[in-house]
Amino acid sequence: MMHSDDDQHTDSPAIALLKEVGAETTKHSGGTLLAHLLRVEALLAAWGARPALRTAALCHAFYGTDGLPLALLELSERDRLVEAIGAEAEELVYFYASCDRAASYPTLAAPDGEPVTFRDRFTGEEFTPSAQRRRDFAELTVANELDLAKVNESFRERNGAGLLELFTRWAPLLSEATRREVTEVLG
Repeated sequence: MMHSDDDQHTDSPAIALLKEVGAETTKHSGGTLLAHLLRVEALLAAWGARPALRTAALCHAFYGTDGLPLALLELSERDRLVEAIGAEAEELVYFYASCDRAASYPTLAAPDGEPVTFRDRFTGEEFTPSAQRRRDFAELTVANELDLAKVNESFRERNGAGLLELFTRWAPLLSEATRREVTEVLG
């Protein structure tokens, strides 16, 4: 079920931290940043994502991204997010935020045995992430971009064809529910 408020999260340390750092007043496509984060989390829940990934979705903007440099916390404050959401979810948030898209997107869905290069935009380190980490990253990326495409027609018109091509290449990493939604929104 999609939700646009934080009814399900009234006692959530993640929501408390998001509010503390201004996510509920930061403008974003479709309303506020907090509303966007809740929609992205809801998409992943609808697709059957595991709890740590859904929590990471709710918090995916904390360190900014390659596409949106606004950071809600400095990297030196990672322990604050760990305290609010746990180590596994925070590691997913960091991984998502650290992605150098130009370097990492092309090989993300490479078949087993083929080289996969992920570049951390904060450190410059290049490495091969696990298959699970790549799946989580792909699912979160798709949920984020589909939310933007749903609430912002000009974003969809500018980026829809490119996103459809990218997500089609990433299909081996995506759940069936995610692939269906990509087709419904972008296809």
